[in-house]
Amino acid sequence: MSELSDLYQEVILDHNKNPRNWGHIDNCSNHSEGFNPLCGDHIDLFLNVEGKTIKDVKFEANGCAISKASASIMSALIKGKNFEEVKALYDEFHQIVTHGCEDHEPTEINLEVFCGVKEYPTRVKCATLAWHTLVDALNKV
Repeated sequence: MSELSDLYQEVILDHNKNPRNWGHIDNCSNHSEGFNPLCGDHIDLFLNVEGKTIKDVKFEANGCAISKASASIMSALIKGKNFEEVKALYDEFHQIVTHGCEDHEPTEINLEVFCGVKEYPTRVKCATLAWHTLVDALNKV
């Protein structure tokens, strides 16, 4: 394994063991629940949205390291962003996990850890669960 792959694996494991924005928001403005029946990953995503800006985000999840790390990284990236910025992040993330980073330099450094996910098609669904759940939550505005 290359040094870069080792670093990415460490970042994934850190976000899995110490997820950022873990928890529940009472009286949240938006909530969505995501489930991956193929592997059993589950996420509850809570948002406080003001106007078109995500003011706060929390999540609770059960699942594999990639699923939880993806939710953790996503939650850190979207806090304080408006819907247009979040859509751009979603599009970039989806491009990375489905096509890798060979022809793409991620604009958000944290997304680089997912460059190798495309090599494992069953893991793409794990990595994208939180992001699809986010889209569902935002569509409830």
